[in-house]
Amino acid sequence: MEKSNRVILDAKQFDLTIKRLAHQLIENHNNFTDTVILGMQPRGLFLANRIQAELLAINKKYKVQVGSLDTTFYRDDYRRQDNPLIPSKTQVDFIIEDKKVVLIDDVLFTGRSVRAGLDAMLAFGRPSKVELLVLINRRYERDLPIQAKYIGKNVHSVTSERVEVSWVENEGEDKVILYTPAND
Repeated sequence: MEKSNRVILDAKQFDLTIKRLAHQLIENHNNFTDTVILGMQPRGLFLANRIQAELLAINKKYKVQVGSLDTTFYRDDYRRQDNPLIPSKTQVDFIIEDKKVVLIDDVLFTGRSVRAGLDAMLAFGRPSKVELLVLINRRYERDLPIQAKYIGKNVHSVTSERVEVSWVENEGEDKVILYTPAND
């Protein structure tokens, strides 16, 4: 039973956060000629597609390519699962060799998913630079020395708490909630 939940981002804040992240990318990548975006499956791809759409809404010349990365078999815990894992689709229809790659995920917590994403990405070439963009950065519980360059919102949480990102494409609405378990 959940003790409390707190909305971290409502739909309006969610939209503003995506707009801000897109503008930060523009500041650092100018015209995106040497930049590609890789969304980590499954939920990082929602954010990657939203970022791409926002960039195009700002200026039609920002035609940044977006691909999707599945990290299932690159995870350090995939053999420890009781049930077989069902991978998502990886689709990278472009060259990342010597490109700037913006790796995107919805939540950064321990860093293990991002590490797996970096390993999966290397199967498609060696980029000149990799930057991490996340909607939510859960601080204080990192297992690996991984840090995002672009952060939608920092959340100060403990291991027992849970952050849930809802996407209009999947759950019917955009919002982020922090769940705190009951102390029963």
